[in-house]
Amino acid sequence: MLYHKTNAEIELMRESALLVGKTIAEVAKAIKPGVTTKELDTIAEKFIAANKAVPSFKNYKGYPFATCISVNDAVVHGFPNDIPLKEGDIVSVDVGVYKNGFHGDSAYTFAIGSPGEEVLQLLKATKESLYKGIEKATAGSRVGDIAFAIQDHTEKKRGYGVVRELVGHGLGRSLHEDPQVPNFGKRGSGAKLKEGLTIAIEPMVNLGVKEVTYDEDGWTVRTKDRKVSAHYEHNVCIKKGKADILSSFAEIEKAEKENTALNSSYY
Repeated sequence: MLYHKTNAEIELMRESALLVGKTIAEVAKAIKPGVTTKELDTIAEKFIAANKAVPSFKNYKGYPFATCISVNDAVVHGFPNDIPLKEGDIVSVDVGVYKNGFHGDSAYTFAIGSPGEEVLQLLKATKESLYKGIEKATAGSRVGDIAFAIQDHTEKKRGYGVVRELVGHGLGRSLHEDPQVPNFGKRGSGAKLKEGLTIAIEPMVNLGVKEVTYDEDGWTVRTKDRKVSAHYEHNVCIKKGKADILSSFAEIEKAEKENTALNSSYY
Protein backbone atom coordinates (compact mmCIF):
# COMPACT_ATOMS: atom_id res chain seq x y z
CA MET A 1 0.00 0.00 0.00
CA LEU A 2 1.27 3.46 -0.90
CA TYR A 3 0.83 6.16 1.77
CA HIS A 4 0.39 9.69 0.45
CA LYS A 5 1.10 12.37 3.05
CA THR A 6 -0.73 15.61 3.74
CA ASN A 7 1.16 18.91 3.57
CA ALA A 8 1.30 19.00 7.38
CA GLU A 9 2.73 15.49 7.51
CA ILE A 10 5.31 16.35 4.88
CA GLU A 11 6.54 19.27 7.00
CA LEU A 12 6.93 16.97 10.01
CA MET A 13 8.89 14.58 7.82
CA ARG A 14 11.06 17.45 6.64
CA GLU A 15 11.98 18.23 10.25
CA SER A 16 13.08 14.63 10.80
CA ALA A 17 14.97 14.50 7.49
CA LEU A 18 16.82 17.76 8.19
CA LEU A 19 17.81 16.51 11.64
CA VAL A 20 19.43 13.50 9.96
CA GLY A 21 21.58 15.83 7.85
CA LYS A 22 22.61 17.80 10.94
CA THR A 23 23.49 14.53 12.69
CA ILE A 24 25.67 13.31 9.83
CA ALA A 25 27.35 16.73 9.79
CA GLU A 26 28.24 16.32 13.47
CA VAL A 27 29.76 12.95 12.66
CA ALA A 28 31.64 14.44 9.69
CA LYS A 29 33.36 16.93 11.97
CA ALA A 30 34.95 14.06 13.90
CA ILE A 31 36.03 11.73 11.07
CA LYS A 32 39.82 11.43 10.92
CA PRO A 33 42.53 8.78 11.14
CA GLY A 34 42.57 7.17 14.59
CA VAL A 35 38.89 7.68 15.38
CA THR A 36 36.74 4.56 15.65
CA THR A 37 33.33 4.14 14.07
CA LYS A 38 31.94 3.25 17.50
CA GLU A 39 33.02 6.71 18.69
CA LEU A 40 31.24 8.23 15.69
CA ASP A 41 28.11 6.24 16.54
CA THR A 42 28.16 7.67 20.07
CA ILE A 43 28.41 11.22 18.70
CA ALA A 44 25.36 10.61 16.51
CA GLU A 45 23.26 9.01 19.23
CA LYS A 46 23.95 11.82 21.71
CA PHE A 47 23.16 14.49 19.11
CA ILE A 48 19.87 12.82 18.17
CA ALA A 49 18.85 12.61 21.84
CA ALA A 50 19.80 16.25 22.41
CA ASN A 51 17.36 17.16 19.64
CA LYS A 52 14.50 15.28 21.29
CA ALA A 53 14.43 12.46 18.76
CA VAL A 54 15.33 8.78 18.81
CA PRO A 55 17.53 6.76 16.42
CA SER A 56 15.36 4.93 13.90
CA PHE A 57 17.87 2.13 13.47
CA LYS A 58 18.56 1.17 17.09
CA ASN A 59 16.68 -2.03 17.95
CA TYR A 60 15.11 -2.12 14.45
CA LYS A 61 14.81 -5.86 13.88
CA GLY A 62 17.48 -6.27 16.55
CA TYR A 63 20.04 -3.85 15.08
CA PRO A 64 22.18 -2.78 18.09
CA PHE A 65 23.46 0.68 17.06
CA ALA A 66 22.16 4.19 16.32
CA THR A 67 23.96 4.37 12.97
CA CYS A 68 25.17 2.17 10.15
CA ILE A 69 28.79 3.04 9.38
CA SER A 70 30.25 1.10 6.47
CA VAL A 71 33.97 1.32 5.68
CA ASN A 72 35.60 0.57 2.32
CA ASP A 73 34.19 -2.71 0.95
CA ALA A 74 31.21 -2.58 3.32
CA VAL A 75 28.26 -1.44 1.22
CA VAL A 76 25.69 -0.79 3.95
CA HIS A 77 24.57 -1.83 7.45
CA GLY A 78 28.12 -1.80 8.81
CA PHE A 79 28.41 -2.31 12.57
CA PRO A 80 30.26 0.51 14.36
CA ASN A 81 33.38 -1.02 15.92
CA ASP A 82 36.66 -0.28 17.74
CA ILE A 83 38.92 -0.41 14.66
CA PRO A 84 40.59 3.00 14.15
CA LEU A 85 39.95 4.66 10.80
CA LYS A 86 42.99 5.31 8.64
CA GLU A 87 44.19 7.47 5.76
CA GLY A 88 42.53 6.43 2.50
CA ASP A 89 39.43 4.89 4.08
CA ILE A 90 35.98 5.38 2.55
CA VAL A 91 33.34 5.86 5.24
CA SER A 92 29.59 5.70 4.53
CA VAL A 93 27.43 7.07 7.34
CA ASP A 94 23.73 6.12 7.28
CA VAL A 95 21.45 7.65 9.93
CA GLY A 96 17.75 7.51 10.69
CA VAL A 97 15.79 9.57 13.23
CA TYR A 98 12.23 9.31 14.50
CA LYS A 99 10.59 12.54 15.63
CA ASN A 100 7.00 13.82 15.72
CA GLY A 101 5.75 10.46 14.49
CA PHE A 102 7.85 10.36 11.31
CA HIS A 103 11.20 9.00 10.19
CA GLY A 104 14.05 10.68 8.34
CA ASP A 105 16.71 8.52 6.71
CA SER A 106 19.79 9.76 4.87
CA ALA A 107 23.34 8.66 4.02
CA TYR A 108 26.61 10.17 2.82
CA THR A 109 30.01 8.74 1.92
CA PHE A 110 33.26 10.41 3.00
CA ALA A 111 36.84 9.91 1.85
CA ILE A 112 39.65 10.26 4.39
CA GLY A 113 42.67 11.81 2.73
CA SER A 114 43.64 10.44 -0.67
CA PRO A 115 42.06 7.09 -1.53
CA GLY A 116 42.98 7.48 -5.20
CA GLU A 117 41.34 9.12 -8.20
CA GLU A 118 39.46 5.95 -9.17
CA VAL A 119 37.69 5.89 -5.82
CA LEU A 120 36.95 9.61 -5.82
CA GLN A 121 35.34 9.27 -9.24
CA LEU A 122 33.10 6.50 -7.86
CA LEU A 123 31.93 8.84 -5.08
CA LYS A 124 31.32 11.65 -7.54
CA ALA A 125 29.32 9.48 -9.97
CA THR A 126 27.26 7.88 -7.19
CA LYS A 127 26.36 11.25 -5.70
CA GLU A 128 25.49 12.56 -9.17
CA SER A 129 23.30 9.52 -9.81
CA LEU A 130 21.26 10.30 -6.70
CA TYR A 131 20.27 13.64 -8.22
CA LYS A 132 19.68 12.01 -11.63
CA GLY A 133 17.17 9.77 -9.88
CA ILE A 134 15.58 12.66 -8.02
CA GLU A 135 15.00 14.47 -11.33
CA LYS A 136 12.66 11.62 -12.26
CA ALA A 137 10.80 11.61 -8.94
CA THR A 138 7.84 13.62 -10.19
CA ALA A 139 4.10 13.04 -10.36
CA GLY A 140 3.20 10.88 -13.35
CA SER A 141 6.58 9.17 -13.58
CA ARG A 142 7.21 5.61 -12.46
CA VAL A 143 9.65 4.01 -10.04
CA GLY A 144 11.47 2.47 -13.00
CA ASP A 145 12.28 5.95 -14.32
CA ILE A 146 14.23 6.71 -11.13
CA ALA A 147 15.89 3.30 -11.22
CA PHE A 148 16.93 3.61 -14.86
CA ALA A 149 18.42 7.08 -14.35
CA ILE A 150 20.65 5.85 -11.52
CA GLN A 151 21.74 2.68 -13.31
CA ASP A 152 22.39 4.50 -16.56
CA HIS A 153 24.66 7.08 -14.93
CA THR A 154 26.73 4.59 -12.93
CA GLU A 155 26.63 1.10 -14.41
CA LYS A 156 25.85 1.59 -18.09
CA LYS A 157 28.05 4.64 -18.67
CA ARG A 158 30.87 3.93 -16.23
CA GLY A 159 30.91 0.19 -15.65
CA TYR A 160 30.32 0.29 -11.90
CA GLY A 161 28.31 -2.40 -10.12
CA VAL A 162 24.84 -1.37 -8.93
CA VAL A 163 23.78 -3.54 -5.99
CA ARG A 164 20.62 -5.53 -6.70
CA GLU A 165 19.83 -6.96 -3.25
CA LEU A 166 19.35 -3.58 -1.57
CA VAL A 167 16.99 -0.81 -2.66
CA GLY A 168 15.49 2.51 -1.68
CA HIS A 169 12.03 2.60 -0.14
CA GLY A 170 8.97 4.48 0.90
CA LEU A 171 9.33 6.41 4.14
CA GLY A 172 6.98 7.96 6.68
CA ARG A 173 5.46 6.73 9.92
CA SER A 174 7.37 3.50 9.25
CA LEU A 175 11.06 3.37 8.39
CA HIS A 176 10.34 1.18 5.38
CA GLU A 177 7.11 1.61 3.43
CA ASP A 178 6.03 0.81 -0.10
CA PRO A 179 7.18 1.18 -2.79
CA GLN A 180 10.60 -0.35 -3.13
CA VAL A 181 12.87 1.96 -5.15
CA PRO A 182 15.59 -0.04 -6.92
CA ASN A 183 18.72 1.54 -8.39
CA PHE A 184 18.37 -0.50 -11.56
CA GLY A 185 15.46 -1.07 -13.91
CA LYS A 186 13.51 -0.11 -16.99
CA ARG A 187 11.96 3.24 -17.80
CA GLY A 188 8.17 3.21 -17.61
CA SER A 189 8.03 0.26 -15.23
CA GLY A 190 6.97 -0.04 -11.60
CA ALA A 191 4.55 1.89 -9.44
CA LYS A 192 3.21 5.20 -10.72
CA LEU A 193 4.30 8.19 -8.63
CA LYS A 194 1.66 10.55 -7.25
CA GLU A 195 1.90 13.78 -5.28
CA GLY A 196 2.43 13.32 -1.55
CA LEU A 197 4.33 10.03 -1.81
CA THR A 198 7.56 10.20 0.21
CA ILE A 199 10.49 7.96 -0.66
CA ALA A 200 14.13 7.42 0.19
CA ILE A 201 16.30 7.28 -2.93
CA GLU A 202 19.67 5.71 -2.14
CA PRO A 203 22.09 4.52 -4.83
CA MET A 204 24.53 1.89 -3.54
CA VAL A 205 27.25 1.54 -6.16
CA ASN A 206 30.36 -0.64 -6.18
CA LEU A 207 33.68 0.14 -7.84
CA GLY A 208 33.79 -3.44 -9.08
CA VAL A 209 31.16 -6.15 -9.43
CA LYS A 210 27.52 -5.73 -8.38
CA GLU A 211 27.47 -8.92 -6.29
CA VAL A 212 27.63 -8.77 -2.49
CA THR A 213 28.17 -11.04 0.51
CA TYR A 214 26.96 -10.86 4.11
CA ASP A 215 29.10 -10.95 7.25
CA GLU A 216 28.46 -13.38 10.10
CA ASP A 217 26.82 -10.58 12.09
CA GLY A 218 23.86 -10.96 9.72
CA TRP A 219 23.85 -7.26 8.86
CA THR A 220 27.05 -6.01 7.23
CA VAL A 221 26.90 -6.24 3.43
CA ARG A 222 30.22 -6.30 1.53
CA THR A 223 31.20 -6.25 -2.11
CA LYS A 224 31.99 -9.75 -3.35
CA ASP A 225 35.30 -8.65 -4.89
CA ARG A 226 36.12 -6.53 -1.79
CA LYS A 227 36.45 -3.33 -3.80
CA VAL A 228 35.01 -0.17 -2.27
CA SER A 229 31.38 0.93 -2.42
CA ALA A 230 29.63 4.32 -2.19
CA HIS A 231 26.21 5.20 -0.77
CA TYR A 232 24.21 8.45 -0.79
CA GLU A 233 20.59 8.90 0.25
CA HIS A 234 17.98 11.67 0.19
CA ASN A 235 14.35 11.78 1.31
CA VAL A 236 12.06 13.05 -1.42
CA CYS A 237 8.40 14.02 -1.70
CA ILE A 238 6.80 13.50 -5.10
CA LYS A 239 5.46 16.73 -6.61
CA LYS A 240 4.35 17.89 -10.04
CA GLY A 241 7.20 19.13 -12.19
CA LYS A 242 10.00 18.89 -9.63
CA ALA A 243 10.61 16.72 -6.57
CA ASP A 244 10.74 18.28 -3.11
CA ILE A 245 13.98 17.14 -1.40
CA LEU A 246 13.15 16.94 2.32
CA SER A 247 16.67 16.14 3.52
CA SER A 248 19.76 18.27 2.98
CA PHE A 249 23.47 17.74 2.38
CA ALA A 250 24.30 21.44 2.94
CA GLU A 251 25.55 21.12 6.51
CA ILE A 252 27.25 17.81 5.72
CA GLU A 253 29.15 19.32 2.79
CA LYS A 254 30.14 22.32 4.91
CA ALA A 255 31.55 20.04 7.60
CA GLU A 256 33.26 17.91 4.94
CA LYS A 257 35.03 20.94 3.47
CA GLU A 258 36.05 22.32 6.87
CA ASN A 259 37.46 19.01 8.12
CA THR A 260 41.02 18.91 6.75
CA ALA A 261 41.13 15.12 7.17
CA LEU A 262 38.38 14.70 4.57
CA ASN A 263 38.66 14.91 0.80
CA SER A 264 35.96 17.01 -0.85
CA SER A 265 37.77 17.51 -4.15
CA TYR A 266 35.58 15.01 -6.01
CA TYR A 267 32.81 17.58 -6.36
